[in-house]
Amino acid sequence: IILDVRSEKEFIKSHIPNSIFIGLNGNFAPWVGALISDINQPILLVVPKGRSEEAIIRLARVGYEKSLGYLDGGINSWIESGKSTEQITSISAKEFELKFENNNSAVLDVRTKTEYNNLHLDGNHVQLLSLDSIHKKMGELDVKKTYHIYCGGGYRSIIAASILKRNGFSSLIDVSGGFAALKDTQLSMVAGKCS
Repeated sequence: IILDVRSEKEFIKSHIPNSIFIGLNGNFAPWVGALISDINQPILLVVPKGRSEEAIIRLARVGYEKSLGYLDGGINSWIESGKSTEQITSISAKEFELKFENNNSAVLDVRTKTEYNNLHLDGNHVQLLSLDSIHKKMGELDVKKTYHIYCGGGYRSIIAASILKRNGFSSLIDVSGGFAALKDTQLSMVAGKCS
């Protein structure tokens, strides 16, 4: 696995194809533990400058001791060597508001069930896909469909997008700022249990 631990913004802008994002600046260790089930999985890291040792230590502390190393020179050395990169489309909450009102875009809410039940976007095309269950539930999604993805603030949605991309989903759009930003729009929201 190529594990990219930079910031969400850096990953969105340019990343190695098939890499997974779990940023050091978020709940790094818990998400690694939840999403990379095999602690013996060999891991290659893409890290921010000066943070490679931190990434390796933090992985080892939660049992992931098969770090093979990190990309020397970071993503810039990858680009300079002529290798291809990929991006994730990210739109603002206001841009999403216009799209959401004008069509029935499929929407993935990757927050927890509790967050979703407290308040979520109203609409039968909004689907809960909690990040911690993504590996079990992605088979319920249509790989050919376009999905708009949001979480609470923007960290988990990029993790989800990276995992979905790695599994063949090519049309993914992140809602920048997540649900916190969506609450500043005029979109209808409801509380209630997910099915």
